[in-house]
Amino acid sequence: MSTTAVLEPVTTIKTYLRPIDGTGLAAFAAKGKANPASRGTNKVHTVMEGQYRSLSTVGNHAPVVVDEPLHLFGQDTAPAPGEIVLSGLGGCIAVGVTAVATWKGVKLSRLEVFLEGDIGNPAAWGAGGALEKTPPEMGFQAIRVKVLVEGDAPREVLDEIVKHANYYSPVANSMRNPIPFEISLAD
Repeated sequence: MSTTAVLEPVTTIKTYLRPIDGTGLAAFAAKGKANPASRGTNKVHTVMEGQYRSLSTVGNHAPVVVDEPLHLFGQDTAPAPGEIVLSGLGGCIAVGVTAVATWKGVKLSRLEVFLEGDIGNPAAWGAGGALEKTPPEMGFQAIRVKVLVEGDAPREVLDEIVKHANYYSPVANSMRNPIPFEISLAD
């Protein structure tokens, strides 16, 4: 006696990332087009706990904890400042990719950003290290970003979206371009 197996049809479900408000994005873009000189201000309050551990508060959000690794005399309880900077860059690139994809009508199913930065601090934060170094020789010397993105568009379109997001990224452009910068004692 022979039996024939009956195969059930396979159903594939494709899920997409939670979308942003396309209408709101279009209104925000129109506002920027009407007033290209408009600016916003980000505010952060940082309080040192001890050693190199600090808490940075942004609005009503939970504080962002920053520390240094053990080999740099911290407690290694949180990311280092440079890692937080890369985190901000990764978040900004992800926001930009999401916005550009929405603008182009592309639904994204996956978006991940991988960042590496080569950073140097031979001057030991100015505490007696290589004090002959100049600012361009310190800090990040190279940053590499890889974006893993999937969606309902061909690879060429996804590549164009990533390139466009990089070009217009406020954080990437802050890192690429010199900006006026001042530090002074608080009143």
